[in-house]
Amino acid sequence: MMPTVFFVLVLLATGGAEASRAFRSTDARGRSVYTDKPEVLPEERLNIKSRSTDAMEVQQRYDEDMKHCSEADTASRQAASKAAGSREATQLPAEGRARRCAEARARHEAYQTAQRMYEPGASEGERRYLSGQELEVAKANARKVMEESCSGL
Repeated sequence: MMPTVFFVLVLLATGGAEASRAFRSTDARGRSVYTDKPEVLPEERLNIKSRSTDAMEVQQRYDEDMKHCSEADTASRQAASKAAGSREATQLPAEGRARRCAEARARHEAYQTAQRMYEPGASEGERRYLSGQELEVAKANARKVMEESCSGL
């Protein structure tokens, strides 16, 4: 009984190894044919090493790539917006620059005195109030715009 069990185990072990073999041969038209069971001889045995794909690892890598793409898009949009804003400020005549400076000062003053701020929601009448951190960022941006608009006056 023991030799029979040993023989069956050896067959199972070698059967699993056979399943992972791959062969390459050439058909009548000269194209390469890849298979696990060669039809003709001579064939070339290929040593293919593979591992199973970890779905969580792939998802994490995808999420990281998408985050980097999003950050790059945001940075390029901000740079383009800043360049366009500074270009407009230098190209406006003196009267237009003074008006833009006054508007930027008024906006900055409104942001500094505001206790709460909101942005419009998806539907009419809907509002989303800014958090404390978002309000600080908005105030800093208003100050920056005011300084850029009023520089050189």
